[in-house]
Amino acid sequence: MFVLEFKVKAKTTQYQAIDEAIRTTQFVRNKCIRYWMDNQGVNKYALNKLCKQLAEEFSWAKELNSMARQSAAERAWSSISRFYDNCKKGINGKKGYPQFQKNNRSVEYKTSGWKLDLNTRKHITFTDQKGIGRVKLIGTRDLHFYHPDEIKRVRLVRRADGYYCQFLINTEVKEQLEPTKKTIGLDVGLESFYTDSDGHKEPNPRFFREGEQKLKQLQRRLSRKQKGSSNRKKARQKLGKAHLRISRQRKEHALRLARCVITSNDVVAYENLKVSNMTKNHCLAKSISDVGWYQFRVWLEYFAQKFGKVAVAVPPQYTSQQCSNCGRIVKKSLSTRTHACACGANLDRDENAAINILRSGLSTVGRTVTSRLDLVNACGDSTSTSVAPEQLGQVESSAGNVVSSS
Repeated sequence: MFVLEFKVKAKTTQYQAIDEAIRTTQFVRNKCIRYWMDNQGVNKYALNKLCKQLAEEFSWAKELNSMARQSAAERAWSSISRFYDNCKKGINGKKGYPQFQKNNRSVEYKTSGWKLDLNTRKHITFTDQKGIGRVKLIGTRDLHFYHPDEIKRVRLVRRADGYYCQFLINTEVKEQLEPTKKTIGLDVGLESFYTDSDGHKEPNPRFFREGEQKLKQLQRRLSRKQKGSSNRKKARQKLGKAHLRISRQRKEHALRLARCVITSNDVVAYENLKVSNMTKNHCLAKSISDVGWYQFRVWLEYFAQKFGKVAVAVPPQYTSQQCSNCGRIVKKSLSTRTHACACGANLDRDENAAINILRSGLSTVGRTVTSRLDLVNACGDSTSTSVAPEQLGQVESSAGNVVSSS
């Protein structure tokens, strides 16, 4: 299942109706959370029954499509079941106890409550009593490629720069590529976005750091505005657009690199990092969050499945300390950027780690490479993962294209 996203163009009254549907979704979800807190033995079926009771009790809740109310209950149960799973796993720290939602930004319809224009596929009509009506879809992707029965859910999302419509399509996206007979290991970092086992370093763009000064200015302007005023609303929208632009830049960068890496290699090994634990370091938390390692990993796994390649996550322990030539442990601090071993190996610290990651990944998939010379002999010429111009044009864009997978 994957998602296609389109920008929504509508009238002001229709935007207000979308906001009302989003508020109703938040109300139903929070009511389900409260019902679970106050009663023992509540399951997801009991939450679905509660939706019907809420519709009978509140007329404005009944105006929302019944399946949209069920989707709101499913959101509540998703947070509850995640809390149960975390408790069973015995994870350290907070278990994610379900919280009440304060700023919901989306409403989700299932197979009813909407009707797609089958002729143009550029308009969609929402048929519930919220009054959203017929809206226009702006995007580059063509929905004619997919049968209407494959669209399992439709989601309306509010963002700082407008409203979007997402279609969740139940189909597999597979593409066959010729084998490249190349393998590669990736060591992500802060100085460089990643260093591969061939020595190529991809620079870290640092999108948040570059836009941080502008964000501070917009934040100061927002703080000076009177609460509840229209000027404060405008300042808040400008700040939201600036944050949204940075997040889109980070996503597009991770998507492009992941596609280029996967299409250039048959096997890609990378570190299985716990980013949430690493951000607890207050000195590096901002830089770690800015680089977007987790998003890069998600796209690596997605494109590996799409193109039939192998992406292997390996444990990160001792990848930087172990010598890639002799296997000896050479302890070094974060400030030491060169790996020098008594066996004579002298190379960049990150490149040494990338070679260790590749070796560990190959052993995981049933192959073992004992040295970099064996790697070159087995796989041919070394490959560089720098982004080529012809590859950039093959990547899906943000609006109107694939935005997630499940």
